[in-house]
Amino acid sequence: MSGTAEDPWGRVADDGTVYVRTESGERAVGSWHVGDPEGALAFFRRKYDALALEVGLLASRVESGILAPDEAQSALRRERRNLADAAVVGDLGALATRLDALEAVIAERRTQRKAERKRHVEEAKRVKSDIAEEAEKLAAGSDWRHGVGRFRELLDQWKALPRLDKPTDDELWRRFSSARTAYTRHRKQHFTELNARREDSRQVKEELAAEAESLADSTDWGRVSARYRELMRRWKAAGPAPRDVEDQLWKRFRAAQDRFFTARNTTFAEQEAEFETNLTQKEALLTEAEALLPVRDQRNAREAYRDILARWDRIGRVPRASVRTVEGRLRKVEEAIQAAEVKEWRRTNPETRARANDTLSQLRSSIADLERTVEEHRAKGDSQGQRQAEEALDARRAWLAEVEKTLDEFSP
Repeated sequence: MSGTAEDPWGRVADDGTVYVRTESGERAVGSWHVGDPEGALAFFRRKYDALALEVGLLASRVESGILAPDEAQSALRRERRNLADAAVVGDLGALATRLDALEAVIAERRTQRKAERKRHVEEAKRVKSDIAEEAEKLAAGSDWRHGVGRFRELLDQWKALPRLDKPTDDELWRRFSSARTAYTRHRKQHFTELNARREDSRQVKEELAAEAESLADSTDWGRVSARYRELMRRWKAAGPAPRDVEDQLWKRFRAAQDRFFTARNTTFAEQEAEFETNLTQKEALLTEAEALLPVRDQRNAREAYRDILARWDRIGRVPRASVRTVEGRLRKVEEAIQAAEVKEWRRTNPETRARANDTLSQLRSSIADLERTVEEHRAKGDSQGQRQAEEALDARRAWLAEVEKTLDEFSP
């Protein structure tokens, strides 16, 4: 090799030794014995460029925050070691200055990370405290359906949070864990008691369903209707049975009840049709009775009215909604005839009294018949027939009172 080659940052000596210039002086970085010295400098410059690229990449990763402060510090120390004995030719001082600048960036990142960690820990403490408080509220309540899921969510939240200092973390965990244990124990006790109550309810409802089925074909409409109402009251009071039998028992109970009331309603519908026919007949009698008004011959009117009243009683019952109307119209005819008889009585007292006594006897006979009818319906449990007979009975008694009053007024 002949001559020397120089660079602002290094040179190749005559003996082929390659030097790099640093702030503390020259340092040998290699030797070159073959080829042009300028080629040696170019070779070691390329090695410098590779080292500068590594420093640049490290700076980019540190400044972007990709590396954590500890990782960045470790990488920085490695690059400083590489720089200290690097076999390169180039501005090593510039690379060292850039590494020094990264020291400040890492220190700043460390301070930021420490502050963030502190914030995260404080936030975690607040959240864990809230979790413990909510768990205690759940444990004190009785939300057995949704509480289990909520405790599971709270536990997942807890696991996702960073640990706190040991005393604080242990205390908050103790609160949360104790609340969860208490809730689980109370929930288990609740469902144990609930299952016991449901088993008792099952036994009661099986008895109710059996009794309902035994009554389904009865024709004692009044008594059995009342009994079904009592069975329904007891069914509701019994509470729910186990789910696997509740629907089955209800279907049995309901089917028996439906069979009874369907038969009863069919019977009542047939009776109602009969009552409508009776109503038509009584309305025809009312037309005949009202044709007696105004009364011109009270004796003939009374005879005609007696015949109408006898046929009226033979016809039977009418729909309940029509009882008051038809009985009211008939009473008006009776009152008109009575008024005419009173007027006539003033002229012929013995005959008037005789007719009044005759009417009195007829009313008393009719009342006796209706009283027997009431008792018959009561014995059969036919509450609807009983009510209608009692309404007719009340009307006859009212008429009887009027007749008795009339006789009393004209007593000598």
